[in-house]
Amino acid sequence: MRLAGYALAGALMASGVAAMSALGGLSPALRPLWTLAHVAALALGVWLLWQGRQPAWLDRVGRQGARGGPGHEGWQALTGPARSATIGLAWVAWPCGLLQSALVVAALANGPIGGAAVMLAFGLATASSLLLGPALWVRLGRGGSAISTSMGARFAGALLAGASAWSIGSGVWQSGLAYCFG
Repeated sequence: MRLAGYALAGALMASGVAAMSALGGLSPALRPLWTLAHVAALALGVWLLWQGRQPAWLDRVGRQGARGGPGHEGWQALTGPARSATIGLAWVAWPCGLLQSALVVAALANGPIGGAAVMLAFGLATASSLLLGPALWVRLGRGGSAISTSMGARFAGALLAGASAWSIGSGVWQSGLAYCFG
C-alpha cells in the first residue's frame, strides 16, 4: 500500500504542476503565488541548513490528533488490514526530506503516469532501507547521535534550498535570455 500511496501522490503532483503551468499561462496573477511557494520552500531549506532541525511549528504538525482529547470522542479506531492499508496510503504525508524531494522530482515529470513511475521507482529503491533500517538501529544500540540527525536535516535543507532556488532562478534566466536574444 505504501507503493500505491507513492504512485498516487506522484500522479497527483505531476497533474497538479501541469494544471498550475496551464493556469499560469492563462493567468499572470498565479505566477507570483507560484514564486511565493518556492520562496517559502527556500526559506524552510535555509532554516534546516542553518539550524540542523525542523522548526518547532513543523515538528508539531500532526501530533495534536495523536493524543486524542476533546473532540475525538466520535472517532472509531481502525484495526487489522484497514489500519495497515490506511497507514500505507498515508505514508506519503510523512515529513521526510528525501520523500519530499522525490515528490518534487515527480512534479517535474511529463504527466501523471510519469509522476507515478518516479514515485514507484523511489518506493522500490527505498524499500530495502525501510526493511533493514530498524535492524541496523537495534544493532547500533538504538541511538542516533545528535550530530547525524543534525547533518541529515542540514543535507535535506541544502537539497530543498537548492531545488527552490533553481525553480525561482530558472524563470529569471529564461526571461533574461529571451530579452537578450529575442
